[in-house]
Amino acid sequence: MNVPMSWLKQYVDIDVDIKTFEDAMTMSGSKVEAVEESGKEITKVVAGKIIDVQPHPNADKLRIMQVDVAGERPLQIVTAATNVNLGDVVPVSLDGATLAGGLKIKAGKLRGELSEGMFCSVEELGFSEEDIEDAPHNGVYIFHNDIKLGSDVKPHFGLGEQVVEYEITSNRADCFSILGIAREAAATFKKPFKFPSITVEEVGGNAAEMASIAIENEDLCPRYAARIIKNVKVGPSPKWLKDRLLSAGLRPINNIVDITNYMLLEFGQPMHAFDYDKLAGHEIHVRNAKAGEKFVTLFEEEKTLDESMLVIADAEKAVAIAGVMGGENSKVTEETTTILFECANFNGYSVRQTSKKLNLRSDSSVKYTKGLDPNNITLALERAAQLINMTGAGEVVSGKIDIYPRKREVLTIPYDVEWINNFLGTEIPEDEMVAYFESVEFAVDKDAKTVTIPTFRSDITMMADLAEEVARLYGYDKIKPTLEKAEPTRGAKTFEQITYDQIRSVMSSYGIYGALTYSFESPKVFDKLCIKANSPLRDAMKITNPLGEDFSIMRTTSLNGILTSLSTNFNRRVEEAALYEIGKIYVKQPVTEEVITDVKRQGENLLPAEIKKLTVGAYGKNTDFFSIKGMIETLMGQLHIENIEVIRNSELDYMHPGRTATLLINGKNAGFFGEVHPQVAKNYNLDTRVYMVELDLETMLEAINHDVTFKALPKYPATTRDIAMLVSKETLVGELEKVITQRSGKLLETVELFDVYEGAQIEVGYKSVAFKLTFRAEDRTLTDEDIQKVMKKVLNGLEMNCGAKLRD
Repeated sequence: MNVPMSWLKQYVDIDVDIKTFEDAMTMSGSKVEAVEESGKEITKVVAGKIIDVQPHPNADKLRIMQVDVAGERPLQIVTAATNVNLGDVVPVSLDGATLAGGLKIKAGKLRGELSEGMFCSVEELGFSEEDIEDAPHNGVYIFHNDIKLGSDVKPHFGLGEQVVEYEITSNRADCFSILGIAREAAATFKKPFKFPSITVEEVGGNAAEMASIAIENEDLCPRYAARIIKNVKVGPSPKWLKDRLLSAGLRPINNIVDITNYMLLEFGQPMHAFDYDKLAGHEIHVRNAKAGEKFVTLFEEEKTLDESMLVIADAEKAVAIAGVMGGENSKVTEETTTILFECANFNGYSVRQTSKKLNLRSDSSVKYTKGLDPNNITLALERAAQLINMTGAGEVVSGKIDIYPRKREVLTIPYDVEWINNFLGTEIPEDEMVAYFESVEFAVDKDAKTVTIPTFRSDITMMADLAEEVARLYGYDKIKPTLEKAEPTRGAKTFEQITYDQIRSVMSSYGIYGALTYSFESPKVFDKLCIKANSPLRDAMKITNPLGEDFSIMRTTSLNGILTSLSTNFNRRVEEAALYEIGKIYVKQPVTEEVITDVKRQGENLLPAEIKKLTVGAYGKNTDFFSIKGMIETLMGQLHIENIEVIRNSELDYMHPGRTATLLINGKNAGFFGEVHPQVAKNYNLDTRVYMVELDLETMLEAINHDVTFKALPKYPATTRDIAMLVSKETLVGELEKVITQRSGKLLETVELFDVYEGAQIEVGYKSVAFKLTFRAEDRTLTDEDIQKVMKKVLNGLEMNCGAKLRD
């Protein structure tokens, strides 16, 4: 943000040198990046009067002139300029002068005659002919007003101005304007802020009868206002207006455009002027564009719009892309006699997206993306009308049209002097704090201990923000280092964090590496995972401002990230790889009153539910279904999670239907594990068997047994028995384990699968499964008779429930 000091001083009296000003503004939060002087490179150019003209003796196209520059004697200058004559006052560059572009001027002889300087055109002073109203075409500039001979010509051209460049953070949209910076300067130097006095001379008529405005999308356009200007005279702006724009780095164009640019700088409010007679029906409709709608910009570029974009339209066509750029079909020209001045507030995100999609960027679009105050509209529109009066650009029709369906209300925040002082480590009295608040136009109620925040300060939302205002205006450099005024606390990990550490420890013991994958994914992931078109997993939350299609949705399954990483390892010839991730998936919440109330309490829009998952993926010669199952059992044991059960699962699109199982904890679905579907593995360029685990961490945390008690070492020896049986290939090992556990009673200490065999000597359609059973009693040594009774029950149960036959 570039702010000319002379312009700033119109609103606040600054009586310090530029270095002091720069340091103070930076310390109060308005960081000064640089201070530049316009036309700094131009030196030793003064006003001189031609007092004698003689022909050059050696050149027909040159003349010798004597020029009075208020020095000890006139200077002799040889020139080829044809537009200057006796008595003219012109810019004279002296010996040693520097002109625009770094051109150096030295005294010397031209065709044998001494020339002690050079006359200057506006181009040699850094301007174009369009910038300076009375500039001649390809000739020396001639002053047409009184200017002191020998004086520096830079002030006449608006040069020599100190321009301060500020680095404004995106949360301070109010400071992207001259008035915003002036307000900050007034607070910093404890000076009154002089807001411009605005009065508008109207000529009768009724704007509301001449045009109509309808907002069809209030979310993207909270407010739209307009004034009608008639008897418009499009032409050059007066010198003072041109100088203001030039000093701020903008080139004058014509009085109407210059007024909109002036408002952009002074108020930070974009405006647009439409040729009233080109608006069909004299109507304004703020609506979404139609799919495929064509639009030609002011720069005569044709753009194709989509339905997400907001446009300003008349009764027949779009005449502007809201907040971005006007159209060729409604622009103001020299033939324009009546204009409609637009002053509106558009949704910053919508403007940013439209600007990005169309590859159109303007000063207005940049301003809107910062988030502007809709309550600034009326003042800005009135100021623009005042400038119409001041420049004689037209006549202001009485009244204005202002559509503001949902007004933005002010925010009131409580303040606590003790809390703020403790927070900052200061001892600032309340009256001083109140003075700081009031200096930035906060309204203070000392009785209620509240501060009402003006709507242009959208960055202030809580008491900590008030503390920051106090700190920066009091002076960060004045705050002494102090110990925090708070009770010391001992840091400790939560139960959840401790559990995650235990999970990481188990994963590490199995040689499984931790991974962190993206939460944002592409919709194409669902096809890679072979997820059905009607699957709820495809109903993902969309990112409104994605980096690209590959990061346009929030993931509803954690498989893609791990599979992508495994694919990278496999295709780099890593023979074995195993990765895990403790992360989140995001699913849409049902819109219930409870959910909405909870989200509102956070001050946010409706957010997706975050479900924490443990995801494991592995491939390699030492990885199979049973090794994965063993790892899960070890993990459950370490976390003291009991009552787990494994059942067959053939319903997951992305998993092998015959090699996938569901894990139940206390009868509740806690996730799945098994082999990835071969087609999915192929989609990820994994030419091997891949195994995945996805467990719900919330279910696991709820199932952890916190009442872990000490158990004495056994006094009596254990007895083991091995059993091998034939069962159908479809029978799950988990079903067999369940029967063994139920039939064995308290005497069974452990049951361990140690062999599964299919092939020679085994009947087709069957498999051999062998278990090792360990028995122990706490009060005696078990006899063979005790063991035989239990084994009989186990074998009968296996035969009845699973059709198992004991192998010979």
